[in-house]
Amino acid sequence: MSTTLQGITLKGSAELVAEFFSFGINSILYQRGIYPAETFTRVTKYDMGLHLTTDPKLKNYLTNVVTQLKEWLFDCTVQKLVVVITCLETNEVLERWQFDIECDKTAKESSAPRERSMKAIQEEIRSVIRQITATVTFLPLLETACAFDLLIYTDKDLKVPEQWEESGPQLINQSEEVHFVHLPHPSTKSTHKSTSRLTYSSLNCSLLTYQSLGSPTPADLISM
Repeated sequence: MSTTLQGITLKGSAELVAEFFSFGINSILYQRGIYPAETFTRVTKYDMGLHLTTDPKLKNYLTNVVTQLKEWLFDCTVQKLVVVITCLETNEVLERWQFDIECDKTAKESSAPRERSMKAIQEEIRSVIRQITATVTFLPLLETACAFDLLIYTDKDLKVPEQWEESGPQLINQSEEVHFVHLPHPSTKSTHKSTSRLTYSSLNCSLLTYQSLGSPTPADLISM
């Protein structure tokens, strides 16, 4: 028998979704080898084994991004988050991991919590992360040193924070696309829904990116 939460408020939902994105981004960076495997540690979350970075610069970067993302989720001003993987040498976009976010803005006007089962939430999160892991079996190998960027689509009238800047969409020419499942399931009550998709290379809103982390160079990758 599943345990029902006291209720998911908009703030609580924003925290859960932001936490999911933190683990999701880490999983993508680990699975695609953007950072060396030895710079990740294995943890247990959502009743499954996941990998988190131990690199201080990357940890700080992701913390800053997720903290801001949480505020935008609470304000219902974020539309999608995209993890962009590029060739470090040519800056060619190789993969776009896109998470479309649908926020129930009526929840912001209501103080009544939305009932959600923690078991159901965790199962939905596990499903998406498993699909991220499964993509490694069919994606082309990244045979070059790569960097990554995080893009966030927001409402057009959003005031841009100091350390963020407007960006282009960084699309891929001659690409193929894979759709993942919804998070959470549309049949359940929630303040946030997220649809995931992966676009990868086969041979009306504002778009923001956080200041560049300064991804590791090939020399750094070898020495780390």
